[in-house]
Amino acid sequence: MAKILINDGIHPTGKKMLEEAGHEVTTTNIPQDQLTAELNKFDAICVRSATKVRKDLIDASPNLKIIARGGVGLDNIDVQYAKDKGLQVYNTPAASSRSVAELAMTHMLNLSRSIHLSNREMPTKGVSDFKALKKSYSKGQELEGKTLGIIGFGRIGRELASIAFGTGMRVLPVDLFVETAEIPVGPKSSGLMVNIDTVSMDEMLENSDFISLHVPSTDRPILGAEEMAKMKDGVALINTARGGSIDEDALLEALNNGKVSAAGLDVFVNEPTPREDLVQHSAISVSPHIGASTGEAQEKIGIELAEQINSFFQ
Repeated sequence: MAKILINDGIHPTGKKMLEEAGHEVTTTNIPQDQLTAELNKFDAICVRSATKVRKDLIDASPNLKIIARGGVGLDNIDVQYAKDKGLQVYNTPAASSRSVAELAMTHMLNLSRSIHLSNREMPTKGVSDFKALKKSYSKGQELEGKTLGIIGFGRIGRELASIAFGTGMRVLPVDLFVETAEIPVGPKSSGLMVNIDTVSMDEMLENSDFISLHVPSTDRPILGAEEMAKMKDGVALINTARGGSIDEDALLEALNNGKVSAAGLDVFVNEPTPREDLVQHSAISVSPHIGASTGEAQEKIGIELAEQINSFFQ
């Protein structure tokens, strides 16, 4: 039996699976500044994005055997150092792919019909100025026939491509490591698949009406002023990946001069206190980092974590 600390929460299904395997599961959060004194009491720790597992914490916990992250990225864990110390590091890269992809598509649909703005104005003007609002929001666009650039053609990027095909969009994916990928068309149960090749960054930038990022954390923005200058006028940008993947200063400048028509942002550089000029901008559809926050994704994450930990301790 192992002692497992679930420090950032887990779906009840995952917790039940761990307990049924005989493990002692603690779900009471231990604050970051108290973990150094407490973590060595446990054999495994499960985190999300809030808890950081860095070198000093690893050194203070010689009894620790597993660090598990519920989610795709591992940027809050010193992964290589943990592995060098003999720890097993797990994450759940597939569990939330569909949820993140659907949120990216949600922002695209919001922006194409300015739903993010009409939802702000209807409660205050919907009765007195309904006709005026109807007129001001009557210049939307369809997604069919538009081109979607996808930066990062892993699990999430491929899920988004599959959804985009259903709307009639053309897809131009970019990836440093993928040359071609097989993408489902329609329900996965149908078995209908299509092969799609990746393209160069410049080709994607020059031809896309929408660009969505699905990359891990990087040292510098993927899309900055130089990249935006190469884009079509009126492009819309979507970021449900990592804060900092888009240069926020360059984005605001491009929005204000019309180069970029709109943006959908789920992640920000200064979370949990994003810039006011971003979240209040009329051309930006915003959400509070909820890409993986669906009941289905959370259950999948819990199950995958439990399966990995149970397998390790068998």
